[in-house]
Amino acid sequence: MTEISLPKSVTAAAGTNIALVKYWGKRDAALNLPAAGSLSLTLANLGSETTVRFAPDAGGGDGRDCVLFAGAPADPKFAARVQRFLDLVRTRAGFRLPAEVATTNTVPTAAGLASSAAGFAALALAASRAAGLRLSAAELSELARRGSGSAARSIFGGFVEMSAGTRADGADAVARGLLDEKAWDVRLCVAITAEGPKAIGSTAAMERTALTSPYYQGWLSSVPADLDQARAAIAARDLAALGAVAERSALRMHACAMAANPHILYWNPATVAAMSSVKALRTGGTSAFFTIDAGPHVKVLCGAADAPRVEAALAVTPGVMRVLVLAPGQGAHIVNEN
Repeated sequence: MTEISLPKSVTAAAGTNIALVKYWGKRDAALNLPAAGSLSLTLANLGSETTVRFAPDAGGGDGRDCVLFAGAPADPKFAARVQRFLDLVRTRAGFRLPAEVATTNTVPTAAGLASSAAGFAALALAASRAAGLRLSAAELSELARRGSGSAARSIFGGFVEMSAGTRADGADAVARGLLDEKAWDVRLCVAITAEGPKAIGSTAAMERTALTSPYYQGWLSSVPADLDQARAAIAARDLAALGAVAERSALRMHACAMAANPHILYWNPATVAAMSSVKALRTGGTSAFFTIDAGPHVKVLCGAADAPRVEAALAVTPGVMRVLVLAPGQGAHIVNEN
């Protein structure tokens, strides 16, 4: 058993990330190993903050983990997922102490805005530090991936690339930063087109797509070229080139899911209307490009100077409920450590 100084409470925060080259499909579900690489942008002011404390008296001293979400006991399914993740940390640290976990989100849960990416990135950092571990960024990325495949990317700020890896144990399936949050003054405008959770979760949808979509292998084979082009566009600060890749990747991912059996359709009428608004903006000379994750919301990549124009166009799009304008954000970081 590893001896650590207790009680120790650690609070960490992480921003959600939006994939520009999409993550869709796993080569190993148990280890959350992606079937292909991905590339994303971590966002500011939209994410999770999580506090973790390991101690004999955690959760009232009954030996069980206590998981709170927004100040109330977490949904049993979510709590069980957190507890399984904590077991990974406890095994690595060499103890079996119970934990208290308290999480707050500024991301709607299960709505297609990558709440789990932010949540498990923050949990990976807070729990590992509270357990006395000092993990490298790559090790944190690998750990976060075990909770949510997209969480591996939220360990880093700005533009981030996730490797699919080739090792069976997943040690090389980690993310790395490409360009930090201050290096390119872009914005992501998020058109919210629905409230509440999506009809089918990403994990189940990925599995169904992989098993039944005739387009799945074609989707996988398209990703390496998209990654190469996106990486080059980021290095050159070429918004038009990056935007073209982002739109292509999103449409191919959704086409692949739509062809599953039964089909998976995340879009609603406002989703399609928002895409049309973005195309109209481009026709009018505004450099703006859409992407859509596993949900109905439309995210629009643009330069900072064009963000007010994009926001205004989306705000008057039929069915769009509200628009968030978000800047690139930092990676997972410690907020407080006692």
